[in-house]
Amino acid sequence: MERRQTLEKTVNRGPLGIRHRWWVLLFIILNIVAVIFVKPVQPHIQVAPENLTHEPLFTLPVIGEFYLTNTLVMLVLVLLVIFWLAYSVHRELKSGTLVPKGVAGLMEALVEILYNLTESSAGKYAKTIFPWFATILIFVLVGNLMKLTPIVETFGLVHEVKEGGHALQELLPGVVNILPGEVHEGETGYHIIPFFRGIPTDLNFTLALALISVVMTQVIGVRAQGGAYFYKFFNVLNLFKKPFFGAMDFLVGLLELISEFAKILSFAFRLFGNMFAGAVLLFLVGSLIPVFMQSFVVLFEVFVGLIQAFVFGMLTMVFMAQATRGHGGEHGEGAH
Repeated sequence: MERRQTLEKTVNRGPLGIRHRWWVLLFIILNIVAVIFVKPVQPHIQVAPENLTHEPLFTLPVIGEFYLTNTLVMLVLVLLVIFWLAYSVHRELKSGTLVPKGVAGLMEALVEILYNLTESSAGKYAKTIFPWFATILIFVLVGNLMKLTPIVETFGLVHEVKEGGHALQELLPGVVNILPGEVHEGETGYHIIPFFRGIPTDLNFTLALALISVVMTQVIGVRAQGGAYFYKFFNVLNLFKKPFFGAMDFLVGLLELISEFAKILSFAFRLFGNMFAGAVLLFLVGSLIPVFMQSFVVLFEVFVGLIQAFVFGMLTMVFMAQATRGHGGEHGEGAH
């Protein structure tokens, strides 16, 4: 009898207990009712980030006009979140506790895992490579996860458009709501330029990270091997001693040089393509099916965001570790 009562208490109190199932069922019903009576708005999908200012903030000689975009605002928010994480860890460690808890404990475990991965691949150069590896991975990870927060692509400035716009409904003075369904021909339509947009969906962000990763890989390679590092790209040591094999080595070096430039495109478009496709998928699913079904897509996007951050960081770390090693038997001493 006591065993049966204990089992019933365990079932009721568990995360998937009977009481919790009733709450889940209630939210499913409420979501279905909400979608029936409040039709979702088909989102406006645009590849380039939207400008929040009509006039440029400033103009640079080479780059040109610089506008305040919604991805730039999101970048500031992501940096604030990272600063908050750093401050939380600093405050927890400053308190003198031996076992950090909460955010500090999570960050300690993450940093330890990342450092062990770096040490197993880079050896004595782990301390040089780890800051770049960990910074890029955490930065991309926070940016990917912040893309899934409710503030992204939900509210912003109203923009008048000529085609494919929506009608407006005034809620409060200066506050309007976009109505579902496009306006008829000849009527004025509007779109929302959101204040926040996921930074991985901006090609400028992913391209900047790719440039940092590839350039710092070359810097670390030169620091580890000195001038011998450039033999990786311009191998002329055997060009006159062994003309045939020397020519082959020289051509292989040119292919290595081309591959370094290809890494920039690969890094930039891999992260951008996956994150932008995920954002489009969330928008379309949100406008077609009930809200409770979106949770499966959101969980999938969380998984994709984790994987993409890990892939971007790991590739950076692996390429940096390879750059510290000599290229070929003639330069193997550079790795010692």
